[in-house]
Amino acid sequence: MKYKSVVVTRRGGLEAVQIVENELHPPAQGEARIRILATPVCQDDIAIRIGNRPFLRKPPFVPGYAFIGTVEAIGENVTDVAIGDRVAALTQFGSHAEVIYWKASKLVHVPDSLNMAEAVTLLLNYLVAYQILHRVAQVKAGDKVLIVGASGGVGTAFLQLGQLAGLKMYGLASVSKHALLAEYGATPIDYRTQDFVAVIRHAEPDGLNFVFNGMGEEYFERGLALLQRGGALIHYGAPQSFAHFLLLVSKLLVHNVWPNGKKIEGYGTHRLGVELFKEDWQKLFALLAEGQINPLVVQTFPILEAMKAYELLESGKVAGNLVLLAPELL
Repeated sequence: MKYKSVVVTRRGGLEAVQIVENELHPPAQGEARIRILATPVCQDDIAIRIGNRPFLRKPPFVPGYAFIGTVEAIGENVTDVAIGDRVAALTQFGSHAEVIYWKASKLVHVPDSLNMAEAVTLLLNYLVAYQILHRVAQVKAGDKVLIVGASGGVGTAFLQLGQLAGLKMYGLASVSKHALLAEYGATPIDYRTQDFVAVIRHAEPDGLNFVFNGMGEEYFERGLALLQRGGALIHYGAPQSFAHFLLLVSKLLVHNVWPNGKKIEGYGTHRLGVELFKEDWQKLFALLAEGQINPLVVQTFPILEAMKAYELLESGKVAGNLVLLAPELL
C-alpha cells in the first residue's frame, strides 16, 4: 500500500513543491504510524522552503509543524498509545502528508469530541501564546501589553488568551484587520500609518508591562521604549538567516546587561520540552472544549492541496489560521 506526502524538492517558490507517493511500512520499535487528520499551515512552512531561516534542513523534505491523527499501527515496545487512538505531536517537519511515523512517547492524546480543525491550531500557535503568557511572562490581570503582529495565527491566539487573562492589550495590524482586534478587546494600531510608540505613550504614560514580538528585530528599540521599568520584550519566531540569528543574540546580550530595568527574552517553541507541551496542550484542549477559546480558522484545504494554502498565506491577507484536513473531515 502507498500514501502521499507534500515534498519540498529545493529552495524556492511553489514550483519547488511536489506530491510524492511513498510505500507504507511497519513502524519501527518505539514508533507509531499515524493517519493524519489535520495539520496547520504556518509561516515557518513558507520560510524553510524559501530559505529564510538559519540551521535549515536540506531538501527534499516534507513540511508541516504539527498534526492530529489516528494511530493505525504501532511498533514493538509501544505502551504510550494504542491502535485507534487520536493523538497529536509537534513535529517541525513531516506532517503535510497522509501518514507520518512518530516516536510514540512524544505523542499526546486528543479528546475525540473536539473539532479537529480548531484543535490542531492549539498545537503550535496557541501553545506559543500560552507559554509566553503564562510560563515566560507570567502575566497577571491588569497587565498592559503590546502584541506585534496581532492578526496572524499566533497573534489571534494572544488576543483570545490575553482577554481570558484580563490583560489590557494593544495590537499592531493593518486597518482591514482592526475590527478583529477590537472584537477581542484590544486597541488596534495601524503599523503602516500610525506611530505606535506615540499612540501608546499617550495612552499609557507609565509604560507597558510586556511587548510580545513575533516580527523582526526592527521592533526591539521601539518596543523597549514603551516598557516601564521592570518590563520585558519577549521575542518569538526564528530569525531569517544566520546573520540575523547572531544579531538577535547580540541584542539580547547587550540589552540584558544595560542598567535600565528592562530586558529582552527569547522564546523558542522546543525549548521548554515535551512534558510541558503535553501539560499545556491539555489545558488548551480543556479551554476549547469549554468554549472559552474559539480558534479563528479562516480556511481549510485537503492535505494534498497544501500549495493553495501556502499561496494564500504568502499573500499576507490571512487573519487567523489555515488548516489542512483529511478528505473525510472536509
